[in-house]
Amino acid sequence: MIILEKYFSDLTDLQISQFKQLEQLYKEWNAQINVISRKDIDELYIKHVLHSLGIAKVQSFEPKSKVLDIGTGGGFPGIPLAILFPKVDFYLVDSIGKKIKVVNEVAKALGLKNVKAEHGRAEKVKGEFDFIVSRAVTKMDDFVKWTKKKIRKKSNHELKNGILYLKGGDLTEELINFPKATIFDLTDYFEEDFFETKKVVHIPLKYKP
Repeated sequence: MIILEKYFSDLTDLQISQFKQLEQLYKEWNAQINVISRKDIDELYIKHVLHSLGIAKVQSFEPKSKVLDIGTGGGFPGIPLAILFPKVDFYLVDSIGKKIKVVNEVAKALGLKNVKAEHGRAEKVKGEFDFIVSRAVTKMDDFVKWTKKKIRKKSNHELKNGILYLKGGDLTEELINFPKATIFDLTDYFEEDFFETKKVVHIPLKYKP
């Protein structure tokens, strides 16, 4: 928790309480349904929570925005972002039902009214969103195909509506078909070694009715 307050100094008492609860909640649920690797659960706050919040360093979401988290797994990056932005609506989807069960139970335990989580495929999601977020669930070419007709027409943020994707390593080849992509190095925001190769990729997407 100390590490979160190091980088996010204006958290409310409620947000601090919610972030603190994450460790116990995920340890309890992970014992039943493996949503986080055993070796990572002890480094939950750096490798999962703070990593998820890297998106917030790149773009702060305006109230009443809508954000879709595709392939959320156990709720990352959606759950930490939902805590940080309580006035933003988050829709979390995953193709594995038992993971969504964990997400729903965690959101319920934290009292997150701005989270809706459903079991299903990304392509089937209805609605329009300001941003679509994810943590490296697939190659960018495939991911962009999943996002068709899901972007809101009106943009209310500094960055244009589109994808905010957490990814690591050399992305040169993967992004060759996306000349408008912008890469943000998380080392510009976080000093821990874990973030040395971690990035947020922003790809603006056009509204298509």
